[in-house]
Amino acid sequence: MKTVSLKIDDSIFGETEKILAHLKKPRNRYINEALEFYNRFQRRKLLEKKLKKESEMVKNESMSVLKEFEAIDYAD
Repeated sequence: MKTVSLKIDDSIFGETEKILAHLKKPRNRYINEALEFYNRFQRRKLLEKKLKKESEMVKNESMSVLKEFEAIDYAD
């Protein structure tokens, strides 16, 4: 495990402490779970962005191929 020192806004820290009191969960565990959740969220956003880009590339290529086929059809 790595040790990390961080500064947290007072309002976020206060809210976190209130939640932790109800959950009966160590602060360290709570922060680890929050980071894990946020990392998954960010990975999904990155994947979505990549898939949109690749989908656009495929769409453009498909349109190009379609135009070539149409040109062949009309040539007959």
